[in-house]
Amino acid sequence: MRGLKDKVVLVTGGAGGIGAATCKRFGEEGAAVAVVDINLGAAQAVAAEIVAAGGKAQAFAVDLTNQEQVIAGVAAVEAALGPIGVLVNNAGWDRAGNFLKTDKALWEQIVAINLYGSLYMHHAVVKGMSERGAGRVVNVASDAARVGSTGEAVYALCKGGMIAFSKTLARELARKQINVNVVCPGPTDTALFADFAGEGENADKLRQGLARAIPFGRLGQPADLPGAIAFLASDDAAFITGQVISVSGGLTMVG
Repeated sequence: MRGLKDKVVLVTGGAGGIGAATCKRFGEEGAAVAVVDINLGAAQAVAAEIVAAGGKAQAFAVDLTNQEQVIAGVAAVEAALGPIGVLVNNAGWDRAGNFLKTDKALWEQIVAINLYGSLYMHHAVVKGMSERGAGRVVNVASDAARVGSTGEAVYALCKGGMIAFSKTLARELARKQINVNVVCPGPTDTALFADFAGEGENADKLRQGLARAIPFGRLGQPADLPGAIAFLASDDAAFITGQVISVSGGLTMVG
């Protein structure tokens, strides 16, 4: 895709699932990839795989719930790789449960990772983009934000907030030539989904039921997402901002 070669791309939650697949795709496109994750060892493994394939990447350990760490992490990325041209907010976490049976401690943990972590990262990265008058932001939300998802009320709250935030930021930053868009995965076979589904017979039934409900007849895979993310980060999407794209195999078709 046009415009990605030599761009510095920061991907949060880059050590596994959709994040790792996205990091590898940007590496293939010739970008310099900052693999950001709380798990440094796993992030280093992804970065090493990109480098072994002929790409450029470096791992950075950041706890997104700590604003000081986010600020320091962004500074470390730019010191090592250069000004960040693309920010992909991908990191996320959830624990399934009926809302009325959950408590404040769980709510705060979900909000800290899924909402505040992304706000901290935007604030740290987009200032530089604004000063330079260029940049791309791709936020990975969820179709739970668009159509709801039983057992994910607070997660959906965070991801719905991220969609609204992204559209507002897109308006605020348009004159600075910064694009802000959202990709919403449907049910995707990641570690997050495994935590949500649990184990045993009930988990198998959930997987089978979702596969039957999805028009393409299967759960999404991490490799299904990087194309949409890379497109929105590329020059091919230079005139696209404030948009939300579902990658769900047709499970959700929202106009």
